[in-house]
Amino acid sequence: MKKFTFILTVLIAMVTATNAQWITQTSGTTSELKSVYFTDENTGYAVGLDGTILKTINGGTNWATQTSGTTTILFSVHCTDANTAYVVGGGGIILKTTNGGTNWTALTSGTTEALRSVYFIDANTGFAVGGYNNGGVIFKTTNAGSTWTEQTSGVNYWLQSVYFVDANTGYAVGGESTNGRIIKTTNGGANWIVQSIPTNYAMYSVYMSDANTGIAVGNSGEILKTTNGGSSWISQTSGTGNVLYSVDFTPKGSTNTGYAVGWNGTIRKTIDGGTSWTSETSGTTKTLNSVCFVHAGNTSTGYVVGESGTILKTTYVGFKEIVMEKQINIYPNPVSDIITLSIDRNGNEDLALNLYSVKGLLVKTVMMKQNQQQVNVSELSAGIYIVNIKSKDWSVNKRLIVKR
Repeated sequence: MKKFTFILTVLIAMVTATNAQWITQTSGTTSELKSVYFTDENTGYAVGLDGTILKTINGGTNWATQTSGTTTILFSVHCTDANTAYVVGGGGIILKTTNGGTNWTALTSGTTEALRSVYFIDANTGFAVGGYNNGGVIFKTTNAGSTWTEQTSGVNYWLQSVYFVDANTGYAVGGESTNGRIIKTTNGGANWIVQSIPTNYAMYSVYMSDANTGIAVGNSGEILKTTNGGSSWISQTSGTGNVLYSVDFTPKGSTNTGYAVGWNGTIRKTIDGGTSWTSETSGTTKTLNSVCFVHAGNTSTGYVVGESGTILKTTYVGFKEIVMEKQINIYPNPVSDIITLSIDRNGNEDLALNLYSVKGLLVKTVMMKQNQQQVNVSELSAGIYIVNIKSKDWSVNKRLIVKR
């Protein structure tokens, strides 16, 4: 019998409240804010209509207006460190600061199309996406914004959001009204492949915890999830029909705790990776356009921005990082009929055992009530499956090969 040892880091909220308390911050502007990004627990930027750029250095207690040099709408902000930030917006505008916003310099993008999202992989390599008249446009820089090269997106609709998990693997989402699109690259943007999605709704934001697992949100409360790198996207039940404009998870790289925001002050939260979503009270009916979380020590802090200069903040104090060693044995593997699964653990909590195909489809669910249990998989076709063992606090995945 071969033993598999998993070192699983999980984040468990040591607070009893399930709903966050969102507190309104004083932004000092009535301009609609389109995007927010924090580099650490203190330093953050928000951008929006009328060329508005705001910055805080004390965790949102105070926001200072910066001189952007433009009155053009600004759609997105992303930082590579506390002093270096990029902003994109209407007319193909790209702004950059290297001194924390004291000065903003206009870069040459090479387009007059609206740029709606910007994302940097590292200090030099970044992507900007958008479009209007000429469909979906993608631009890439490898020299910290000095030059931008247009890439072929393969879609005829606006791109609203871009997210990279490494130098090669990235996703962009967009569409107009009922023409949703998700595209993916595995070679740093040289080629983009349109992915199949189970909806026609436009998608506005994408978050990837790793190359395989991610969430996209969009029109009519649509939430899609992939666990296999976009080979399939599965609709989740969001519990709202309001447009969702932005999604983020905490901490970065997390697959469990996430938030989505949108119309009419909508805030939805998941603690199980998107399987279920609950409502949070935002305290506003203003449209919320962007959400960003930052995690430091045992504290996770979130910011939301939107209409009329709205800025909301929530803080979870008491998140505790626990390292759990789990010895999980699955045998035989490969298998043709029956597997035996055993786990070395304390306690007698029932565990959920879910089997997924490589396309992310749930094919079997069993409740594991003992530390050792047999599972019949004889009805499954030959192939590779993912065995997911899940408690209320942790989740472990293991590959299983079924042979015939």
